[in-house]
Amino acid sequence: MSAPRPLPRLPFDRPHALAVPPMVRALQREAAIARVRTPAGDDAWYVTRHAEVRQLLGDGRLGRSHPEPESAPRVSDSIWCGGPVDRYDTEAADHARTRALLAPCFSARRMEALRPRVEMLVDELLDAMAGAPPADLHEALSFPLPALVICELIGVPAGDRELFRGWSRDIAGLHDRARASASLADLNGYMERLVARRRARPRDDVVSELCAGGGLDDGEVARLAAVLLFAGHETTAVRIDLGVALLLVHPEEWAALGRAPALLESAVEEVLRASGTGGAGVPRYARCDVEIGGVTVRAGDAVLLDRGAANHDERVFADPDRFDLTRRPNPHLAFGHGSRFCAGAPLARIELRAALGRLAARFPTLRLAVPPERLRARDDALTGGLAELPVTW
Repeated sequence: MSAPRPLPRLPFDRPHALAVPPMVRALQREAAIARVRTPAGDDAWYVTRHAEVRQLLGDGRLGRSHPEPESAPRVSDSIWCGGPVDRYDTEAADHARTRALLAPCFSARRMEALRPRVEMLVDELLDAMAGAPPADLHEALSFPLPALVICELIGVPAGDRELFRGWSRDIAGLHDRARASASLADLNGYMERLVARRRARPRDDVVSELCAGGGLDDGEVARLAAVLLFAGHETTAVRIDLGVALLLVHPEEWAALGRAPALLESAVEEVLRASGTGGAGVPRYARCDVEIGGVTVRAGDAVLLDRGAANHDERVFADPDRFDLTRRPNPHLAFGHGSRFCAGAPLARIELRAALGRLAARFPTLRLAVPPERLRARDDALTGGLAELPVTW
């Protein structure tokens, strides 16, 4: 009798930072769901096909909490997304309440009113970069733009962004839980002091709005603001980096975007689709036995919904590895689906349109300063992305 085949272990090897790991492709071809070993050494179910990932993103039978969190399977040592979070008995109600509080803060109308300010910030950052090539686009644009925007929106002084950079880097880490916990405590402490100031003297910012409505105490507002600050700049910075890199390894698409600004909207959607290239993702836990792709997932099992893999599913996207700025329709899952759809999606789209559109117009000869295979992926960070993005022109 032959020994059972070892489980594939995350993270999977890939040819370079912009490529889908071959193992993702192999698992996706075989079935919608497969058993894998997480980086933390626990077993989990891994879902890669678009139909199943889309369905499960909005399925209330999966959640972020677990009835026995200390014994739940873990993905990593990440303090936010390595294992279960939230209260098991009240998770759905707590999530609905949070979304209701955040919806006005990130409404499409409010984000649209923010567009001129975002565009002004992009222009200022590009002015500073234009001096002499080469440059690290991550340092020049991808990181500072969303950091400045989310700081202004929340009500954090822009001069404090370097504080948040260090804290965010530690919090996003997958391997040093003690350091991440200490940085999260520092971030929460900072936010608690900011909340106290806004209680005393409200301003036109998100923290003041959260203080004024919803019945949240200071600690709840501070924790929510900390999450917004982290999620509001880390993920968008990653998308700008990867989006520019994808455009530059397809110079014909970069040139087309510079010539035809009307392509910008569909270009952003293709960047959102193509820039997710597979990974462990955020764990969900089955709240009861669930049938997925002909497999029974037992209550308490960990389930990884790989939106990046789903966005490269040939059942939905013709020639999914082709980067095509004219791709329509483009039903990607970059922002999730259903009740877990990202509240910050309108802001992220505005930032991406401003960054990509103005960069293409200002630097039509922009190109990578290193071969694509030398781009380094941040496999040690929750949000992934690139360690740096060297460009020249």
